[in-house]
Amino acid sequence: MIRIEICANSVRSALIAQEAGAYRIEFCDNLKEGGTTPSFGQIALARQQLNIKLYPIIRPRGGDFLYTDLEFEVMKKDIEQCLALGCDGVVFGVLDANGRVDKPRCEQLIKAAGKMGVTFHRAFDRCSDPFEALEDIIELGFERILTSGLEADVVSGADLIARLVKQAAGRIQIMPGAGVKPENLAHLIEMTKATEYHTTAKGPLESEMAYREVRTGSKAEEFMTEQTDPDTVSALVQIAEKYSL
Repeated sequence: MIRIEICANSVRSALIAQEAGAYRIEFCDNLKEGGTTPSFGQIALARQQLNIKLYPIIRPRGGDFLYTDLEFEVMKKDIEQCLALGCDGVVFGVLDANGRVDKPRCEQLIKAAGKMGVTFHRAFDRCSDPFEALEDIIELGFERILTSGLEADVVSGADLIARLVKQAAGRIQIMPGAGVKPENLAHLIEMTKATEYHTTAKGPLESEMAYREVRTGSKAEEFMTEQTDPDTVSALVQIAEKYSL
């Protein structure tokens, strides 16, 4: 089976993705920062209204993946909330100052996750040695790794992704993400042999505000946001289904 995970930036986006056939939601806020942890209210409403798998991202801020003790405590508390709300899993990644997987801290977060599944996110793409990191993440017990192959997008990183899939040998899912589109999904499936793919599938969403006289920012910043595009999700799902036959 080829499965499509949608990175949704709101409850509305998550519901659109579900209706269009997505298999799983990575739930986040602040897409422009690479995704941060959504509010308690958003996670609670998403869990109430979604029937598909829900994996909130556990990331207290944008930037690097080397966290202070206080940030790490926030991450643990957020995971505890996700567990209490009935989420299917959580998404996180922690590195040390040398770009290696911080195994002791990851172990603590996995323990906090309890019965939930765990995905190691694109902190992987900041690792100094991806092949060593892969083995560390497998040893820790993660279900999957989200990666662009250490490049800006999955097309550029496809060669490395294919090598990671081969090294993983079924012990963990390697999930390409960053630039997955209907136009390149078939190529990525054939080249990497991965069976799960991650994308925002987002499109522009214009504000319904009638009054637009602003002096504090540009109109593009004030009156344009992003939301999951149902047609893009549907197109991706159709391609995935074709390759799943």
